[in-house]
Formats: sequence, C-alpha cells, structure tokens
Amino acid sequence: MPKVTIVGAGNVGATAAHALALKDIADVVLIDVVEGLPQGKALDMMQMRSVEMFTSKITGTNDYADTANSDVVVITAGIARKPGMTREDLLDVNAGIMKSVITQALEASPNAIFICVTNPLDVMVYLAYKMSGLPKNRIMGMGGVLDSSRLSAAVCEKLSCDPTDVEAWAVGAHGEGMVCWPRFTTVKDTPITDLLEPEEVDEVVAACIGGGAKVVSLLKTGSAYYAPGASIAKMVEAILTDSGEVMSVCALLTGEYGEDGLFMNVPVRLGAKGMEEIVEFDLNDEEKAALHASAESVRAGLAGL
Repeated sequence: MPKVTIVGAGNVGATAAHALALKDIADVVLIDVVEGLPQGKALDMMQMRSVEMFTSKITGTNDYADTANSDVVVITAGIARKPGMTREDLLDVNAGIMKSVITQALEASPNAIFICVTNPLDVMVYLAYKMSGLPKNRIMGMGGVLDSSRLSAAVCEKLSCDPTDVEAWAVGAHGEGMVCWPRFTTVKDTPITDLLEPEEVDEVVAACIGGGAKVVSLLKTGSAYYAPGASIAKMVEAILTDSGEVMSVCALLTGEYGEDGLFMNVPVRLGAKGMEEIVEFDLNDEEKAALHASAESVRAGLAGL
C-alpha cells in the first residue's frame, strides 16, 4: 500500500489523516515535534478501524526515520491563524518551521511528491521549492481546492442545489487576494452568471473569499480544519490513484496565464507524477486583470520573505 506522511498532528493534519484513512488508499504516518500527540491520535484512529472497516494503518511518531520512502508528504506544520491575523502575519514563524521540515522530510523521502498547506501558502510553498530543489511537478500547495469548496458551498446555499451538481473555481492567491471565476462555476453545466443576478453572484464570491476568516471569527481560538483536511485528502487521492482530475492547485507558473516564477492557485491536472499539467482556461480581459492583480499580491508576500 502507498505511504503518506503528514507533518503536523494538529487539527488540520489529524483531520487529513482521518479523511485518508476512510478512503483506505494509503498507510499514513503522522509526525509532530510534540511527544505523544501523533502517537495518541494515530492510536485513536487505529481503534476505529473495526468500525469503519479500513485496512490502512496510521502510525504516530516524532522521528523522521519512520517517514522514510513516503510516496506523498503533506506539510501542515506551523502556527494557525488567530482572530485579527492575516496569513502574512504568520510569515516569520512559519518560514522557520518550513525550512526545518522540508530538509528532514526530503532526506527521508527523496522521491516523494510534496504538498504544502502551511500559511501564508503561496509564500511557504515557494520557500519549500527553493529549499528543496524539487522539480515543479513534485511540489505544490493545497489552497485552491479548499477555496473552491467554499465557493461551491456558497453556491449550494444560495441556490439550494446538490454539491455533486456544482463545479466551482477559485484561483489566484490563497487568502484575501483570491479570485473567483463565476463564469466557469456551474450548476449542472450552467454558469452561475446565468442563474443568479449580478449582486447575488457578488454575494456568493464574498462568502467564498471571507469563508476562512468567518470560521476563525466563530471559533475564536483556532482556524478551519474539516474542509482543509478533506481538501488535502482529495489531492492525495488524485495523485495516488493517477486520476488525472483537474482541480485548483497552488503550482509554479512558468509562463502560464502570463505569469512566471511564482506559485499560485490555477487549474492543474493531478496524477502519479504530481502536477502533470497546468490547464489554461480561456479568460476574458476582466478575468485576466483580476488574476494578474492576485499575482501581484503574491509577489508582495515574496518580497517579505
């Protein structure tokens, strides 16, 4: 069975491990610097095997030796966003954590595909890319899948539709600079721009962009983890099953969409090689301008790095 390492046994990492266990497609190693934390959560998940009837194994550890030869490594380690904090506020602390993690994880699993989740995402995955020397197909960020799921949720709430009928696209920077594509967001293949009034489309977009911050404000002591954990599992599943599914992924742009040298969420085909293709949608001038403006916000974050 394939092997997936999740670095960080906090809410996001543990929820991702749980979601993967239920998919029963890989053994999962949960690693954290806190002694007992990953071991306890892994044991708890193993004790539900006979309830959910999965065969994959979940292991908790504090030693990167136990993560050796992983097929996929997911990095969730870092401090979570607190009320009033922007993702950029996390930069100083999480950059130090990312440098330590990517070095140790890559040494243990030199052939793995890496998915970064730590915020501020666009900057952290760029840092991991530079630190690791990995080819662009083997390192990416999870942000667009989550943002698109929030857009889908807002569409479902507005139109009382089934999520299986919705294809939603949120791209660009992961954070307040994200871009939604209403023209490509559909319900049973019909664009929401044909189903909603312009002001209603604006409401749906605003709900998506503010979705993460709303969770933070309601929780008061943490940030989202159910939707992020499920989004991680969706990406890992696409890679391990070589599905070729196209989803919004934080990938290195090398000329696509007129941008170069930065990581940003765009439509990506995922498969056994990781990021197999960046899929370019036919954007109008307004959509292009919005994406370029989002790219500038990423560059501003990189300047801070």
